[in-house]
Amino acid sequence: MRLDRFDLNLLVAFDILVEERNVTRAARRLNLTQSAMSAALRRLREAFADDILVQHGKKMFPTAAALSLAPEISALVADLRGLIARGLTFNPADSQRLFRIVASDYVTTVLIGPLVERLEKIAPNVRLEITLPRNDIAERLEDGDIDLIVSPERFLEGPHPRELLFEERHVVVGWSGNPLIRDGLTEEVYHRAGHVTVSVSRDGTFIDNHLRDHGDRRRIEIVCAAFSQVGWMLPGTSRLALMHERLAQVMARALPLRIMEPPMALPVMQEMMQYHQARAADPGLTWLREQLRSAVER
Repeated sequence: MRLDRFDLNLLVAFDILVEERNVTRAARRLNLTQSAMSAALRRLREAFADDILVQHGKKMFPTAAALSLAPEISALVADLRGLIARGLTFNPADSQRLFRIVASDYVTTVLIGPLVERLEKIAPNVRLEITLPRNDIAERLEDGDIDLIVSPERFLEGPHPRELLFEERHVVVGWSGNPLIRDGLTEEVYHRAGHVTVSVSRDGTFIDNHLRDHGDRRRIEIVCAAFSQVGWMLPGTSRLALMHERLAQVMARALPLRIMEPPMALPVMQEMMQYHQARAADPGLTWLREQLRSAVER
């Protein structure tokens, strides 16, 4: 096989085919027809003199040769993507680039939402695709499916670069008419009240994991699927919740809530940005990170 006759796009097809082990799903991920994906598989078989994928019953399995090549080809594809990204200039005023960001609804509410208003003026055609954290975000970052992860430090994995975006405190929030906190919040009152918390993934949340590690004694009465739902569960009740301070301040502008200092010491959360090493010099991604840092300062 001569390199000057090899279509490098086939490496991308190889990477996805071995990962998906299904021609139809691989075609969908690459926005190709099934026949085009089948043709790519046929060309890969000819180029490598190997079946790459073999049918067994209703499933397809990579050959031993394909499995041995997969890590190197995956890394090569990531490096090529980074090389192409670094070679492009980035002008936010006329760029139509799509940035794919993994961030919680909390980060979207307090940071990305306000940033979008500024981007409308300085980068009107830049697009954002925001997805909630899932258990596979490390793999998606490795595969180049996402550009940036915004997450607490303890949930980041892998060797890729990470930068501090901001630090966040947690505060106790309750209905402004809550009779339990009329005379202030003590640790005894805190543990006597029912609590609202959040479950966003099997990894837990930063503050819940800390409390669990230190003998959490809260009586959990409501579990929400998103951080931004918590504030709505408090008015008219005697329940309390631990919330990110920035989010609590946003919610208190819309709801009759009272924000109080916790009656116990809690760690400060470090919200980080992580991106693939291959995109460290990507001018567009560098610009996006700068915009996020500026939004924190505003």
